[in-house]
Amino acid sequence: MPHLAIDPRFHSLMETDAEVRQLGSGFIFTEGPLWHPTEGYLLFSDMPGDVRRRWTPGAGITEEARPSNKGNGMTFDADLNLLVCEHSTSSVVRIRPNGSREVLCSHFEGRELNSPNDIVVAKNGAIYFTDPTYGRKDHFGIKRPLEQRFRGVYRLAPDHRPGDEPQLVVDRYMFGQPNGLCFSPCERWMWVNDTEQANIRMFDVAADGRLTHGRIFASGIRDSAKAGLPDGMKADRDGNLFVTAPGGVWVYGFDGSLIGKIDAPEMVANLHWGGPDWSTLYLCACTGLYAVDTKTQGRIEPFMGRQGATAPTVRQSTAAATGAATGAAPPVLRTLPFRIQAARTALILQDLQNDVIMDGGAFAGTGAPDHARQQGVIENARRLADAARAKGVMVLHVWMVCEPGHPYLAQHAALFQGLKGENALVRGSWGGAPAPGLEPQAGDLVVEKMSMSAWETSRLESYLRHGGRDTILNCGAWTNMSVEHTARTGADKGFHMIVPEDACSTMNADWHQASIGYAMQNVATVTRVEAVLAALD
Repeated sequence: MPHLAIDPRFHSLMETDAEVRQLGSGFIFTEGPLWHPTEGYLLFSDMPGDVRRRWTPGAGITEEARPSNKGNGMTFDADLNLLVCEHSTSSVVRIRPNGSREVLCSHFEGRELNSPNDIVVAKNGAIYFTDPTYGRKDHFGIKRPLEQRFRGVYRLAPDHRPGDEPQLVVDRYMFGQPNGLCFSPCERWMWVNDTEQANIRMFDVAADGRLTHGRIFASGIRDSAKAGLPDGMKADRDGNLFVTAPGGVWVYGFDGSLIGKIDAPEMVANLHWGGPDWSTLYLCACTGLYAVDTKTQGRIEPFMGRQGATAPTVRQSTAAATGAATGAAPPVLRTLPFRIQAARTALILQDLQNDVIMDGGAFAGTGAPDHARQQGVIENARRLADAARAKGVMVLHVWMVCEPGHPYLAQHAALFQGLKGENALVRGSWGGAPAPGLEPQAGDLVVEKMSMSAWETSRLESYLRHGGRDTILNCGAWTNMSVEHTARTGADKGFHMIVPEDACSTMNADWHQASIGYAMQNVATVTRVEAVLAALD
């Protein structure tokens, strides 16, 4: 049967008639596919058979280890040590290239783990794994009593010492049977699926490694007419999510919409990209091993960049490549690795008022009008606003508005002293009005404030919460003051802040670059207007 394209985006990921090729058969239940980046072979597990095998192009299938402690999910760390979730031992182990085996963890709060199942490594070396109970049942493991009272998701910190207990990173009673997990390409988010609940949750990855703000990304991943449930899961380079499901593999966009289904001959348990250019999707499907060609590539994992490996290509500008090589400021994303869902998004146009960015305004002497022109802020903000309105994005104009004479405006800071001293941003004045071309349109909202941040003295958060918006396109002036302050606070409040830097300006290019290149890299996705327009659904 052909694969099913539910959304046109699926056609950019693979052909609907792409052949699912069988590479091997006769196994009991295959799992944990993993492509070796330098030697060009695929490892995979056969849990019930208690064996680990490899498939090598042109040479076929050979045994790698027997017994394998009924290993399940596998990955490599950055040094190409093999990390394995063992069902028989309830352990996460590290197997070095010389064959030596080391137990990284096996207990939590003094009790044995259930049976580590799937595993992933962050760029900083932290290891995350799920711990359902399947390995304590017949067939998939060894039947024995449970010691844990819940099924968790855990983390081993970069400085973890072998044998130490892992860190529980989610609420212990959130999951029925946590199974597949994977990072987004930028590692700001992680997805974890639940086989029992037939859903996928999306989390923010906090600074301390915990998974926070869990929300349902996709649900109802079941079909009474077809075998399969959420199990293995991987993201591609653009943040599309491939998850095992009824009939094969279901593909979701970053916005959570189901965009297509890959049809497979058997129920698929896990998957992984590999091949010379990382565009072949390998499927472990019950008794068989399969492969299908795609037009995309897996997200870049730490082990993919090993010397001698061909890592997935990264679409970036020359400036981005130069910055990475020289240690300069982090790059501005010219292409976003995710879609922006209009119904969950708001656009903030902040402080784009005559006194702030126009010639003749109260602050014209700071150089702000010149930098606004260099950035093309008015035109770029207008384009964003027009596109946002057409897509159903909430559009908010956030203005600093002072009463005549600036009564009760505290003079404790230079910013407020300047406002009063220049008689700036007065209600009803030309200086307080929006810059030409950025006037509010029908359906837009106006938010007045008396603070640098858009949050502190306004009704902004009420509009966002009541409107169900959790993603903010954060534009305006000045970059290193109002825009940055708003991004920082928005991140603290759990909003995904996206800063199109060419719709922002300040007093000069150096101050702008210092803000978007360093401070805001930690709290926002820094990009450009064209990338936002291309990603906006």
